[in-house]
Amino acid sequence: MILNYIWIGFFLIAFVTAICTYLITGNGEVFKNIIDSTFDASKMAVIDIALPLTGVMTLWLGLMNIGEKAGAVRVLSRIVGPFFNRLFPEIPKNHPASGQLLMNFSANMLGLDNAATPLGLKAMNSLQELNPNKDTASNAQIMFLVLNTSGLMLIPVSIFAQRAILGAANPTDVFIPLIIATIVSTLVGLIYVAFRQKINLLHPVVLAWLGGIIATVGGMIWLFSGMPKEQVETISKVASNLILLIIIIGFIVGALIKKVNAYEAFIEGAKDGFSTMIKVIPYLVGMLVGIAVFRTSGAMDYFLNGLAWCFNQAGINTDFVQALPTALMRPLSGSGARAMMIEAMQTYGPDSFTGRLSCLFQGATDTTFYIIALYFGSVGIKRTRYAVQGGLIADFAGVIAAILVAYMFFG
Repeated sequence: MILNYIWIGFFLIAFVTAICTYLITGNGEVFKNIIDSTFDASKMAVIDIALPLTGVMTLWLGLMNIGEKAGAVRVLSRIVGPFFNRLFPEIPKNHPASGQLLMNFSANMLGLDNAATPLGLKAMNSLQELNPNKDTASNAQIMFLVLNTSGLMLIPVSIFAQRAILGAANPTDVFIPLIIATIVSTLVGLIYVAFRQKINLLHPVVLAWLGGIIATVGGMIWLFSGMPKEQVETISKVASNLILLIIIIGFIVGALIKKVNAYEAFIEGAKDGFSTMIKVIPYLVGMLVGIAVFRTSGAMDYFLNGLAWCFNQAGINTDFVQALPTALMRPLSGSGARAMMIEAMQTYGPDSFTGRLSCLFQGATDTTFYIIALYFGSVGIKRTRYAVQGGLIADFAGVIAAILVAYMFFG
């Protein structure tokens, strides 16, 4: 229901803003720009997102089906079972969904967007099979979505690369602050959902796993912080692609051992790729058009100017306000937030406080509305319960953490 109110709000606020802009400036182009943005956004949803993603979906759903028939996904489920059984108590022990969730989270942390999305959609479909109310998000689906939208990414190579392109003196100097901010975002999202679902995070198994994850992240921070940019990029690219290749070969070898017809299993799983994306397209079009209308009307600019005025009146340092467009756009549009991050670095400089903070905003949060529209849309979920609130709370925590660590490291 909250997604419905937010979507309607985009249009109503955009309409009022456009009317006010016309009455003040007399410029009727604002109406044309808004209508043009609806066509551009709907085209982007289908041609730039859905069609390319269909091919990737077809590939990875085929590979995942091989992995399931070969038993590889079930092995992963047994490994993470003790941990996931407490975070996702609705998932039966050793259910393939646990392995699918692990693969999705791993791909997200490595920044492998092309692989992470189809793996996540496969996991969401498995969770839907366990969901007794097919049009309402289950507890497991909400936990999965919130952890996904928290934006946990350990190797933000694309941000490093963009900073290098724009001439940053040390493109990787945002690495440690970014990791801190994204961990805060994920932990806050986890704690919020655990509180709503009455999950005991103080259980020894949960604490052990979380402690191990934090220790691993800390080790990676220590390892990469002393490396030059070129070496970090090389290691991350090689490691990420090698991990994917090992997964693919592992599935195929497992199929040989289990005497599974790998090709037929691939074709069987791949058939779901196209049908899944057909279900998703209406949700993508609806959400992206609403976001485009809101942005094109100028409502976001007025909101930012209002925030800056409020902080100035309160005597609060407003150095962070110039970077806020990236933070506000990030839950709405990944490409829009990336464009605003680049614009901030071009305008203020990649080594400026604003330029660096915009990079932290980009890496510490994720495209909450896009992910919810995509994942829930793929399985026909209409009642999202508190998934949107959880995702936005995690995003807000990431934004606050990014601002604080930016002042700590660069202020």
